[in-house]
Amino acid sequence: MLIGDVARRSGVSTRMLRHYDALGLVRPTGRTAGGYREYSAEDVRRIFHVESLRSLGLSLKQIGRALEDPAFTPSALVSDLIRRTEERLAREQELLERLRAIDASAPNDWQGVLRVVALVRELTSTNAARRQQAVLARPKDVSAPAELLAGAVLTEADPHVAGALRWALARSGGDGWATLTAGTHSEDADIRRRAVLAIAEMPEAPGATAVLTDALGDPDTTVRRHAALALGRQGEAAAVPTLVSMVVEGSHDVDAAEVLGTLSLDPACTDRITTALVDELAAPTADSATRIRLTQALVELAGTTAREVLRQLAHDDDSVVALVASALVGVLKDQSLEDR
Repeated sequence: MLIGDVARRSGVSTRMLRHYDALGLVRPTGRTAGGYREYSAEDVRRIFHVESLRSLGLSLKQIGRALEDPAFTPSALVSDLIRRTEERLAREQELLERLRAIDASAPNDWQGVLRVVALVRELTSTNAARRQQAVLARPKDVSAPAELLAGAVLTEADPHVAGALRWALARSGGDGWATLTAGTHSEDADIRRRAVLAIAEMPEAPGATAVLTDALGDPDTTVRRHAALALGRQGEAAAVPTLVSMVVEGSHDVDAAEVLGTLSLDPACTDRITTALVDELAAPTADSATRIRLTQALVELAGTTAREVLRQLAHDDDSVVALVASALVGVLKDQSLEDR
């Protein structure tokens, strides 16, 4: 089979076939009387083998080794190809996100494009101080794309930089909502935590309450706690069970107690919250430290029921709990006298 016929059947150009011949990769078995290359069926099969390996990203040198070395094992090479492909895809994904950020900013001129590119570079710096400065030191007349800020929020591990990013996102022209909502469904618990924290600072955003309520069922304890604190501050009673658990477990219990106190201002929630705390006080598993935290939480609540429970706790069998309750009852009396 002459070179033109092989090119038509294989889809490989005559120029590439000559290149394969020059490299010794696929040499035609014979020559015609006129000196033209003549390929056998085995030569054509080898051409297809070469093209198949090229499609995996192998270089011609690697392909030659794979076809000629009987001891060649593909596992190491394939692993290397996987690594290099992943790196290439990561670079392309980064480029795609950069282009989307530029598009979202709707720049009017190339100076606008360059400002967004500079911001992206600063936000991906390995230096946390530079990342924070990129957010806080931005000129007032230069807005950062909300989607860019939202993406940075979800990946930022430094708490100070993350706080600056959330602040900027909450005040940006857009809300980055699609990115944050997607973050709440990530398999990575850290990303879900960051997403919920960011949404908590955007309570007026449409759908924020619904997303945070869904987060109360998250398998990650921290995500549930972030969501409960945010919802409680919005007056959502759905947060009560998680907030009570935070007091019991001693995790941000002061914050949880304060939010429960705010929720108790709603008469519809007062008895529910008081009952939940009293039930935990009576639980067989409640140790002294837990009961002290619950006692301290009771003083935050509105209504007479919580105060009556505190007076009863002043005579508790646990002397430490009784002492704390007595002190809190005294504080409440002093406040009552001041209010008169």
